[in-house]
Amino acid sequence: MHPRQTWLVIGLLTAFTVQAAVIYKWVDADGVVHYSDQSSPGAEKIVTAVPSAPISSGARSAATPSAPSRSAPRGGLNYTEFSITSPAPEQTFFGDDVVAVHLNLNPSLRPNQAITWHLNGKELDLAPDAVSFPMPHLDRGTYSLAATITDQQTSESETSNSVTFFVRQPSALSPQSPLKK
Repeated sequence: MHPRQTWLVIGLLTAFTVQAAVIYKWVDADGVVHYSDQSSPGAEKIVTAVPSAPISSGARSAATPSAPSRSAPRGGLNYTEFSITSPAPEQTFFGDDVVAVHLNLNPSLRPNQAITWHLNGKELDLAPDAVSFPMPHLDRGTYSLAATITDQQTSESETSNSVTFFVRQPSALSPQSPLKK
């Protein structure tokens, strides 16, 4: 076989085994970065390669980006959706904004299972079935939030995606409005 034909065959095989996934990235008026599989005005198109081979049980490759509201079943807990949808990744809150937290969970939490939330690695004191709650008055800083579901009977557990968000406070040295005399 001629070397040029060999490369043609390799190229065709590659084309059949890899397909492109299109993800859109945009920044809203508040400076929050968003990712989606649907276009939005001013969105930047990001193309990623994903294997086209069948994926068992709907699981995704760890390197494949996905929209926050979608997640594949993992482990023995068999949730088709298990991800933090609020706050958004890299979202910034200002001043005394309340951080609204929401966990997308499908199917619903089972009676023998409990959710524990971790903020910067420390467990939050919340009800074991809390899928949404407010976090008011956070200090300035960078925060990482994750949820873990534990089955009390089998001791199996599964942890959600970790979401990093930021809290900014106005500087006391640089007031937002001029001083009145």
